[in-house]
Amino acid sequence: MARFTLPRDLYHGKGSLEELKSLTGKRAIVVVGGGSMKRNGFLDKAVDYLKEAGMEVQLFENVEPDPSVDTVMRGAKAMAEFKPDWIVAMGGGSPIDAAKAMWVFYEYPDTSFEDLITPFSFPTLRTKAKFCAIPSTSGTATEVTAFSVITDYEKGIKYPLADFNITPDVAIVDPALAETMPQKLTAHTGMDAMTHAIEAYVSTLHCDYTDPLALHAIKLIHNNLKKSYAGDMIARDTMHNAQCLAGMAFSNALLGIVHSMAHKTGAAFSGGHIIHGCANAMYLPKVIKYNSKNEEAAERYAEIARFIDLKGETTEELVDALIAELRSMNDQLNIPQAIKNYGPGGVKADESIIDEKEFMDKLSETAKNAIADACTGSNPRIPTQEEMEKLLVAVYYDKDIDF
Repeated sequence: MARFTLPRDLYHGKGSLEELKSLTGKRAIVVVGGGSMKRNGFLDKAVDYLKEAGMEVQLFENVEPDPSVDTVMRGAKAMAEFKPDWIVAMGGGSPIDAAKAMWVFYEYPDTSFEDLITPFSFPTLRTKAKFCAIPSTSGTATEVTAFSVITDYEKGIKYPLADFNITPDVAIVDPALAETMPQKLTAHTGMDAMTHAIEAYVSTLHCDYTDPLALHAIKLIHNNLKKSYAGDMIARDTMHNAQCLAGMAFSNALLGIVHSMAHKTGAAFSGGHIIHGCANAMYLPKVIKYNSKNEEAAERYAEIARFIDLKGETTEELVDALIAELRSMNDQLNIPQAIKNYGPGGVKADESIIDEKEFMDKLSETAKNAIADACTGSNPRIPTQEEMEKLLVAVYYDKDIDF
């Protein structure tokens, strides 16, 4: 038996933010990030709509990129004091992910963060509040997923928390919010969405319910991401739908070791963070090559290649064509192909912010942590410690691998 879970209601299209007026409750806390929603007027609109719905509204602002355990606990404390019956999270993946974790600690204050690390072990939610998610970026799709990524800065590890309980009750996918994204963010979040769809399609838990969502998302992203990056707002709006479809697929089929590696390298080095979407874009071609040694995975990658009209006579040729196309997309989106060329903010550079010696010194530990990541279990191949170390070296230096 398998399970397929989505939000109870999903509103989409321009102007759908106004559906906040339809929520029924007494108090809503709005969780937001660093200020883009306020600068562009969307936060004020959201607050006004909630007040029009008859609710008292409180803000929890300034959730950082890669939200921390500390931020989650502060938010849960604010919720405990305000006692909302609606949690409304808006912005990029970070405030929505943070709000999901806050939700758990609000409803179950005696829970520890360590209790949540084990996948699908959460207590039953909705005893105090329901959850509405409103994305402003076109990548994480956390508005429709059972996932939240929280960073333990003391350990330098990102933890993907997973449980169907934290799938939002309501998702509002209004493309007007995504039209404000800067170009670099458009690139990184778009390739994050592409990785979600591809990993979901080859996951060991894929099924007839997730496959159509993944394939259609891949085609939409392939056809629209570069145009969205260039400023085409019709393509930008389509990308907002595409990333949501990819999220529906991976929330139910789960992911693979591209995400395992991105989670465990993202906050591990003193030079700075490797931005999640950029990490996925760099690692995906290498992981496809590694996974294609699995016959079923190779055929599914070939199906993706055919679906987006790439050329090749054999499965191997089609897999190679898919890898080449993804690398070409990285080049056109100014995304580096390897960590050795990862500059500040995730753009191409001659010198990486990630020190080579530190990377190699931490190689064994990083590989061990990546293998233990929650996303590894649904990958087509389960890497050994040696194989994961080889993969990490390959994504640092952009080396070919053959194992």
